[in-house]
Amino acid sequence: VRDVVSLVQGSPIRFEIPGCIVRPATGADLDSCNRVCTRVHGHDRGGQLLDAITQGAALVVERSGRVAGYATSVGYSGHSVAETNDDLKALIAAAPAYTGPGILAPGGNNELLHWCPENGLRIVKNLTLMSLGLYNEPDGPFLPSILY
Repeated sequence: VRDVVSLVQGSPIRFEIPGCIVRPATGADLDSCNRVCTRVHGHDRGGQLLDAITQGAALVVERSGRVAGYATSVGYSGHSVAETNDDLKALIAAAPAYTGPGILAPGGNNELLHWCPENGLRIVKNLTLMSLGLYNEPDGPFLPSILY
């Protein structure tokens, strides 16, 4: 057992967070995204990210002209990492849809768990984030995935 995660559901919010620009990710973003992921998780997830870029599902958030986070997709089967909670909120707010049954929000991110209901999303149940083997405690905002 690593953490409690909350399943968050609702319609896409569709607004912008000031100072954050969200756009589709491209292959040119891969190195920058991998740097953010390595800072948060201690390793990159470049293979999954490249697949999401190829499928046209990945998003990046830019702040001050540089990549500050990304999402392979926003929802159950996609993961996200960001430098700040505002960067993560920007990805959630800009997503055209949430995949699967909703977003998995880490229980330890109180700011995000308060922000979601304030913006029309609802917490429907709590789940347990579990892993086998190596696990690096994240050092930054993230949304886990059921895939990895």
